[in-house]
Amino acid sequence: MKVAYSSKKTGGYLLAFFLLFGIITVASSSAQAQYPWGYERDRESRREDRNERIYGLQVARQQGYSYGMSVGAADAQRRQSYNPRRSRYWRSATEGYNRDFENRGQYRQVFRNAFEQGYRDGWQRFAYNRRWPR
Repeated sequence: MKVAYSSKKTGGYLLAFFLLFGIITVASSSAQAQYPWGYERDRESRREDRNERIYGLQVARQQGYSYGMSVGAADAQRRQSYNPRRSRYWRSATEGYNRDFENRGQYRQVFRNAFEQGYRDGWQRFAYNRRWPR
């Protein structure tokens, strides 16, 4: 009889141990399963920030080139010397800037580079045209 009581007691301990082990295993696996979802949200947020930054720099490039082209062509038509930094658009370099683009300094740098390239293209286009005999 003592053997039967002892085996029931041991079986109860084993049952309690495996039950506790199962609860701990399930709890830890569900905590780990939550990590990738949070990570995925963070990664998506970073992707959106990067896309917004890239879009802002594209806007800076387009706006800068467009303004540079028109100012350079106008300067060449008025027979002014080549100087893109004379323009107020180059000095401010904020045409088309939006607060959502975050980094204003980087926007200005890209705008100015594109403005100088557009100015050069616009100025050369009309400077060559005025060299032809009239």
